[in-house]
Amino acid sequence: MRAILDIILIILDLYVWLLIASAILSWLIAFNVVNTRNQFVASVAEFLYKITEPALRPIRNLMPNFGGLDISPVIVILIIMFLQRVITYYIYPNVI
Repeated sequence: MRAILDIILIILDLYVWLLIASAILSWLIAFNVVNTRNQFVASVAEFLYKITEPALRPIRNLMPNFGGLDISPVIVILIIMFLQRVITYYIYPNVI
């Protein structure tokens, strides 16, 4: 059972990195540092969008509009960190 919890923790950690990469890529696209006409950039952006948007969309729907500022990735990362702490401190020690 601990192996399953370890896999869950690794997946959560990987998802945090995907959220960070998605946010950075969106900034790079917004400031015209990278061009989405490049096929590789477009495919990476589409992959990151499809992976992160299901978690970000409900948060964006609940949040008020802050203009151009999107803090939904930060909120999702904080939720993931909370889940990791709960698993590490409360669930993991009680599993045989």
